[in-house]
Amino acid sequence: YLVIPCYNEEEVLPETTKRLKEKMGTLMKKKKIAKDSKVIFVNDGSKDRTWELITQYHQTDSLFGGINLSRNRGHQNALLAGLMTVYEDCDMVISMDADLQDPPALLPKMYDAIVEEGYDSVATRRVSRVGEPPIRSFFARMFYKIINKISNADIVDGARDYRLMTRQMVDAILSMGEYNRFSKGIFGWVGFQTKWLAYENVERVAGETKWNFWKLFLYSLEGIVAFSTVPLTIASLFGILF
Repeated sequence: YLVIPCYNEEEVLPETTKRLKEKMGTLMKKKKIAKDSKVIFVNDGSKDRTWELITQYHQTDSLFGGINLSRNRGHQNALLAGLMTVYEDCDMVISMDADLQDPPALLPKMYDAIVEEGYDSVATRRVSRVGEPPIRSFFARMFYKIINKISNADIVDGARDYRLMTRQMVDAILSMGEYNRFSKGIFGWVGFQTKWLAYENVERVAGETKWNFWKLFLYSLEGIVAFSTVPLTIASLFGILF
């Protein structure tokens, strides 16, 4: 199964479905994946025609399916909803974004690393940030440096949520009951053997990113609070001092 959270992605879905159908079809012909493999789009309360398009794709091609959330829950919770829906019916799950910044061309390499090399997970990371605003790139790099110094979680610089996981790893991820989920930290925290695939940054094929600076800042704070005791220690020290 591929699980793809979507929020106002009507501009990119036509190209995304086209490329995924092509790549998945190739893998099926080579008998690397089962013919009943699915691409599950999770509509995260979109305000445009995203759900309408997902419904159309499902009606015309059994490869595609969809989950429609009652309202916008956020990317991480949409991903969680997708994983909770599909994990009982599959051996492997892939999480990816809808905007094609997660290249479908990497799917064969990811599959081979699981089946032929024995890894539990294949993760991806960007080795460049071409096309990204410099100030955003600077703060992103600073975040990774800070969280890796104050946390025991394995969070790789440039890591994406684009990841292939075995059923065992998905079970472990779903067993963690965090409300505010920081997936990059959770993926590293569960501790399964992971292979990293590096690639150059790919820009969106259409539309605009839903992650503005403020949302990214809040997301980074969630990651630091969830995977480090340093904020609690600082708060305790200030409490004692005052």
